[in-house]
Amino acid sequence: MKIILTGSLGNISRPLAINLISQGHQVTVISSNNEKSAEITNLGAVPAIGSVSDEDFLTTTFKGSDLVYLMVPNDLTASDLKAHIKKTGEHYVNAIQKANIKKVVLLSSIGAHLDAGTGPIAGLAAVEKLFRKLSDIDILFLRPAYFYNNLYGNIDMIKHMGIIGGNYGAAQEIVLVDPQDIASIATDKINEGFNGHQTFYIASDRRTLKEVAEQLGQAIGKPELPWIEFDDTQSFDGMLQAGLSEDMARNYVEMGNAVKSAILWEDFDLNKAVPQGKTKLEDFALKFAAAYNG
Repeated sequence: MKIILTGSLGNISRPLAINLISQGHQVTVISSNNEKSAEITNLGAVPAIGSVSDEDFLTTTFKGSDLVYLMVPNDLTASDLKAHIKKTGEHYVNAIQKANIKKVVLLSSIGAHLDAGTGPIAGLAAVEKLFRKLSDIDILFLRPAYFYNNLYGNIDMIKHMGIIGGNYGAAQEIVLVDPQDIASIATDKINEGFNGHQTFYIASDRRTLKEVAEQLGQAIGKPELPWIEFDDTQSFDGMLQAGLSEDMARNYVEMGNAVKSAILWEDFDLNKAVPQGKTKLEDFALKFAAAYNG
């Protein structure tokens, strides 16, 4: 198949491109960074350099392809993150229709069954709604869990304060996923084929935050590493100090509350979804230790 991937050579799009190319698919990778062109070409893909906010560019790039994989790139500078996410979704919808694309894989998120109260995920819920209006297109909505990679953001806290934490407690459960597992399962789903509108959850493990702290702590030689629950103000202020914008910090505090109340996982549980990814917490802890000591 002729497949277009958004997401440049990110944590999911790179392994997804490698998988699809190895199976004989013709892959084009969209990136906003011209410096990625050579690397994309070296993988065996065709680079398409442009912005996902440029509908004409998207339409031209999408035309003639059998399937398009869409993800909304994060913009740490956005003054309104949810609005930015939805606007990108609108550009995608318009380009998909103009290019007459009939198969789409949309990277969404666990928690996207909710319209509000989930931070940036609510933006992805709005994007899902836009795509669900396209009844004549086959769409696979992928809803991955909380990315292990988000835990890398705690390295400075561990090094300087000797703790790890968030605005949810140690006893809370969290559903986790590794980007490699997302790429692997997305590859399988693309090759299996899909019809109509389908929603598929992707997860690698489900653990308490106490277990997360224990496993990461053991891997970095700090077996007593505690998970500390912060209040919303402490979390918000900490994120501002780390350089996040006020809007971004507010969104992540809101997402933390959704973890605490477990509303993020309610539809995952309702659908009796289970972690099927290969990368368990213990596996990620080794990668975390390499980054921590790097």
